[in-house]
Amino acid sequence: MATATLSLVTDCLFCNIAAKEIPAEIVLETERALAFRDINPQAPTHVLVISKAHHENAAALAEADDGLADDLLKACHAVAVQEGVAESGYRVVLNTGPGAGQTVFHVHAHVLGGRSLQWPPG
Repeated sequence: MATATLSLVTDCLFCNIAAKEIPAEIVLETERALAFRDINPQAPTHVLVISKAHHENAAALAEADDGLADDLLKACHAVAVQEGVAESGYRVVLNTGPGAGQTVFHVHAHVLGGRSLQWPPG
């Protein structure tokens, strides 16, 4: 589907957010990642971190681009620091595929914090 370049899929919600064609409450932007608040937060801090290039899920991201997964994880940590949850603890979740609960098929990490997060998660 996508390559390591900044490819966008026109009917992809997160591609349209990355292109700033759909509004979102952006909290962090890097050269290759964009972070914005989840519209259905599951914790006091719930931010989605996406790659600006379209990759369907974490597996596709891992296979497609050297270093982009690293950039995404660094952006997740930067969000946690900025949101004030890095010291108390935060969770990063990458749902991959429908069986894992992925509903938007553009790789995205959930950064969750600000409350006690139980294990197992659900």
